[in-house]
Amino acid sequence: MTSLYSWFVIALAVLAANLPFLNERLFALVRMPSRPQKPFWLRLLELLALYFAVGGVAYLLEARIGGVFSQGWEFYAVTACLFLVLAFPGFVFRYLRKHHG
Repeated sequence: MTSLYSWFVIALAVLAANLPFLNERLFALVRMPSRPQKPFWLRLLELLALYFAVGGVAYLLEARIGGVFSQGWEFYAVTACLFLVLAFPGFVFRYLRKHHG
């Protein structure tokens, strides 16, 4: 069961990291009425909020399995960098891909 939870958190992190770049809605739910495109700073704020949401889900699953380990700043620095790496495909799709047409 622990392995299933681990893969679930990884899949959730991949989805959440790319979500801000793959749609124009806030958290894929709220339509932005004033702008046709989300500004980059809003995508970064959304990415940060989703990082903490995935961390919360991971914490709850860890608590369900058993004891929760305390983590230092190093853990959060590494997981934040990993979350940014997971967001790279969405960033490339949104900003670096050539638009034909």
